[in-house]
Amino acid sequence: MKHLKLFLYPIVLLISFSLFSSCKKKKDETSILLQDVEGNKYKTITIGTQTWMAENLKTSKYNDGSEIPNVTDPTIWSNVTSGAQCIYNNSKNIDTLSAFGRLYNWNAIISGKLAPKGWHIPSETEWIVFKNYLIANGFNYDGTTVENRIAKSLADTTGWNAHLLISEIGLIVNNQLLNNKSGFMAKPAGIRTLNGLFIDCGDGANWWSSTNDDWGNTFSLYFYYVGLMNNGGDSNAGLSVRCVKD
Repeated sequence: MKHLKLFLYPIVLLISFSLFSSCKKKKDETSILLQDVEGNKYKTITIGTQTWMAENLKTSKYNDGSEIPNVTDPTIWSNVTSGAQCIYNNSKNIDTLSAFGRLYNWNAIISGKLAPKGWHIPSETEWIVFKNYLIANGFNYDGTTVENRIAKSLADTTGWNAHLLISEIGLIVNNQLLNNKSGFMAKPAGIRTLNGLFIDCGDGANWWSSTNDDWGNTFSLYFYYVGLMNNGGDSNAGLSVRCVKD
């Protein structure tokens, strides 16, 4: 038996190493790395039948290589009638861009050229499919599969302002280490208002949809929400963008 053990040991070690290598390779193969026309790279996440960007869009160029004007002046922002983009507070800090991405107006969304090729701006219906899948598959903060309580599962584990007077357990800002069960990594990038003002960084995340109906083209998370909310958006507002794979 002693000789048998010595003979089996290297075989077991070889099998274990092979299994480990196979698992690692499989993980690498299923991890999609998206790159836009400007060379920015993005993590992605598959949720149900959809594959989403797991970061906000950062590009300052359309997918044909043309520039999206960076509008810093609030008055010009309020009156611009073509596509425009900016960084929150017109920051020049690369960490701000890396964490939060850029904010885009509605005209950039409807250009048809904003998303990387092979991807698109999600419609209102696609956002609702996304939301309903998460609810039905146990991503509500309390594990239920009814009602809309998925905010904590979408929000990243850091970056959200603490609000000490808010105590409801299902809110994003409470025990943030329990956030991001879905892997969506939503960061509170704030918005630029139709008056060109920057607000809500640290408190809210807002994304455009491609649906133009005045009350269905944005989806939002805020520190006082327990779910993903469908709100209206003004065409001169600046919001974040997440893209979904074609």
